[in-house]
Amino acid sequence: MPPPFPQALHGKKEIKNSSEILEVLRQVKVTKNAFLTEQVSAIIQSKSPVKYKDPGCPTISVNIGGTHVEKALLDLGQVSQNPKGVIEDVLVQVDKFYYPVDFVVLDTDSTIKEENYVPIILGRPFLATSNAIINCRNGVMQLTFGNMTLELNIFHLCKRHLHPEEEEGFEEVCLINTLVEEHCDKNLEESLNESLEVLEDGFPEPSDVLAIMSPWRRREEILPLFNQEDSQGVAVEDPPKLILKPLPVDLKYAYLEDDEKCPVVVSSTLTSDQEDSLLGVLRKCKKAIGWQISDLKGISPLVCTHHIIWKRMQNHLWVSPTQVVPKKSGITVIQNEKGEEVSTRPTSGWRVCIDYRRLNSVTRKDHFPLPFMDQVLERVSGHPFYCFLDGYSGYFQIEIDLEDQEKTTFTCPFGTFAYRRMPFGLCNAPATFQRCMLSIFSDMVERIMEVFMDDITVYGSSYEECLLHLEAVLHRCIEKDLVLNWEKCHFMVQKGIVLGHIISKNGIEVDKAKVELIVKLPPPTNVKGIRQFLGHAGFYRRFIKDFSKISKPLCELLVKDAKFVWDEKCQRVLRN
Repeated sequence: MPPPFPQALHGKKEIKNSSEILEVLRQVKVTKNAFLTEQVSAIIQSKSPVKYKDPGCPTISVNIGGTHVEKALLDLGQVSQNPKGVIEDVLVQVDKFYYPVDFVVLDTDSTIKEENYVPIILGRPFLATSNAIINCRNGVMQLTFGNMTLELNIFHLCKRHLHPEEEEGFEEVCLINTLVEEHCDKNLEESLNESLEVLEDGFPEPSDVLAIMSPWRRREEILPLFNQEDSQGVAVEDPPKLILKPLPVDLKYAYLEDDEKCPVVVSSTLTSDQEDSLLGVLRKCKKAIGWQISDLKGISPLVCTHHIIWKRMQNHLWVSPTQVVPKKSGITVIQNEKGEEVSTRPTSGWRVCIDYRRLNSVTRKDHFPLPFMDQVLERVSGHPFYCFLDGYSGYFQIEIDLEDQEKTTFTCPFGTFAYRRMPFGLCNAPATFQRCMLSIFSDMVERIMEVFMDDITVYGSSYEECLLHLEAVLHRCIEKDLVLNWEKCHFMVQKGIVLGHIISKNGIEVDKAKVELIVKLPPPTNVKGIRQFLGHAGFYRRFIKDFSKISKPLCELLVKDAKFVWDEKCQRVLRN
């Protein structure tokens, strides 16, 4: 860099070191003053940032299991030591939020646990999991858990404690004990002496006391039955008025509250003592049953959360259209063409579904296995008492991950919306729900109950055993915030429909209503219709002898390049 004022050094080529340059600069006389504008000097503009002092170590208090850690250091650095091991999936509680964290165990020198002792360090994985946003100026840290946020002050709430010899300022002195010792005995002695003097003089007569007192005036005041202000602020919701459908002869309605409120479906063959004990358990576990959609609480994200993972990175999102399909609920009795009473599930409404075919085509598939239908039926059959439970809009009880909610965007005549709970139509929704149910009832499945999606079957070898199993399942539902549908739950029955089959102590039987549906199917007119018919008929192939031989004429039409000819053989198969 050239030296300043080069005109002063002109002609002096012999200068070689810095000391000589400085000596020359001292001899230079500047006759003019240099003026700086506001655009040149930041100090003149007063735009230099304010310098802050060190606020201290950022620490928070957490709970790990049953241990409370008052100081957990937040650190963005990297561990330079060789770890001795890793403890995975440790739940760290911050206020009401739980985060899974992997801890790295380090070999350090033993230290005395002083006030400034920091036992654990929460590093970058924890800060990324909790999506921590720290304002280093005011010390406020925001943690995210699903749709909820938590704010902590990492500097003011956990300040550095000084050693006793470093403490400054005022000392707190408690004088209560000293004052009590000095004055309490004296005052107590005076009070006792006055009381003894009164006892020695004797008590006055009641008539003398009444003569001295002023006459009593009667006063009447009508008090309200309750606080009107509180009643205006809190509205008491009455149980909803429900439409009760006709039931088969082996079922009836019972009520958990007076005035025929909060109905449940129980067996009509129970004795009065059995029914009272059953209703007692249901009243105790009433929170597990829902009568309206507002009763849904939602399963905790710690138990299950639905994720939508792309097969490959997508640069855009699209909006899915809506569709409406019939919805069946409850069970009622109808008469078929032969005049027989058949139990069936009537179409009670419409279900709005979203056409997620484009979304499913780019979603990575979840290959979590569903239970085999035959194995489930074999395990639940052959018991004298059953309790059939059903989840209340089961999919809507599982939350979607916050980052994946935008992917469920759909359009309708009222606008564009996205789901916060898991909807119907997603390709991985059944696997997510089955995984959730197994995580909730993992210690009960194949022992006292079976679960296939939202259909839960509780069984027992006697009434008392089945009631005990039912109470355990309902308590687990309350613990995990799983709500059941009152209309689809049948308690203490001797038979019922499971996966399209009727099970009882006699074994597995066909459902007459489903057979009637298959019989009424029209003759297929193309290859797709044959596949649909074989799918319906194959549902009961375990009850049809030589099913493969009987269905052979139809299977021949499914061969590649085969002509579709509906002849007498095919018509005979359809009639049989």
